[in-house]
Amino acid sequence: YGQVVKLSATSIVGKGLLLGIGDIVLVVSKKTPIQTYAMVIALEEEFFFLSAFSHVEGIRSGDYIYMLDRGMHIKVGKELLGRVVDPMMKPLDFKPAPKLNQKVPIMRSPIAPMKRGLISKLMPTGVKSIDGLLTFGVGQKMGIFAGSGVGKSTLLSMIVKGAKAPIKVVALIGERGREIPEFIENNLGGDLTNTIIIVATSDDSALMRKYGAFCAMAVAEYFKSLGEDVLFVMDSVTRFAMAQREIGLSLGEPPTTKGYPPSVFALLPQLMERAGNEKGSGSISAFFTILIEGDDMNDPVADQARSILDGHIVLSRELTDFGIYPPVDVLSSASRLVGDLCDNEQMMLGINTGKEKIAVKQIAGLVARRIVCEPNSGEQAVKGERYGLIKFGSRLDIYLPKSAAIKVQIGDKVVAGE
Repeated sequence: YGQVVKLSATSIVGKGLLLGIGDIVLVVSKKTPIQTYAMVIALEEEFFFLSAFSHVEGIRSGDYIYMLDRGMHIKVGKELLGRVVDPMMKPLDFKPAPKLNQKVPIMRSPIAPMKRGLISKLMPTGVKSIDGLLTFGVGQKMGIFAGSGVGKSTLLSMIVKGAKAPIKVVALIGERGREIPEFIENNLGGDLTNTIIIVATSDDSALMRKYGAFCAMAVAEYFKSLGEDVLFVMDSVTRFAMAQREIGLSLGEPPTTKGYPPSVFALLPQLMERAGNEKGSGSISAFFTILIEGDDMNDPVADQARSILDGHIVLSRELTDFGIYPPVDVLSSASRLVGDLCDNEQMMLGINTGKEKIAVKQIAGLVARRIVCEPNSGEQAVKGERYGLIKFGSRLDIYLPKSAAIKVQIGDKVVAGE
């Protein structure tokens, strides 16, 4: 065993063991029953630096350090479905611990470029503004960018509830503890049939918040290896980056923009690039939320995430003032794969609004045709007549009310006379 030689609020310094970066140890107090798991995060001469998975109160200089594992692993299995667990797969829902029999590493290389499959199949999310205006494909990585209180978590819950995916893995990183039961009961209706929720709340240690995201991705990869199409959603990348900032600064890394050390920007692609299609296996389709501090889209974390992801959904605080939910700013949002997933005929929507009106934002002098009638399947559009069709891709911002129903589905053909 080794011994603790120095202690701070965020790290433990020890000596006496031959360890490597990422190794897992157990720190045991000599005089009290306190013990904590920790990970090696840095080495210097004969000393090693540890970051604890829990709080370090009660640990003293001279306490014992025992080597446990070379690299961090977790146990996974199908019994995780329907459960709420922490990053170590310990249950948080007061149910018996799931019986897990397969051990997997949490840190893996992303899918090799030539092993990636093309993204050619749509994944309906159940959110009209995404399915109709942006599109999302199986294996795609999409970011949801918004300021505080605009509705990122609410939109994410709508996607989890409405998406047509056989397996859903939800990572709630750095969230308030109050929001966890709200997310499950109010937003998901308590239905976790094919869903796994991994939770690391804001009061957990920085290491637990950081590796909570990687543990959740490892769970998604396990189901992908079984040939499943997995939906992975994470809230939020910003708090994940803040956890790494806390760890990096405690090790003496130089701060860059907004205090983020370089390791933060190296870590983001290591997580996000693990999503995608893999030839001969299943897929991981991912949504990541990014908190925009001060509604600044040039925030360093947001800028880096936008460069890695396959698209971005921007939520507008202005739209919430008009009662438009989810407040997707269509003109500021983009899906990099919309051209691959849709053709012109598939980008036509027929809208049935009932008594509600469609809000049309005029851009560059263009005006959308108002809804006059609903063409039925098989009817021929006559030149000069106005139909309830709007072709998206023109510079018009269309906001769909909650009662709007998409009448033309993917695969239907709509041929107009002009």
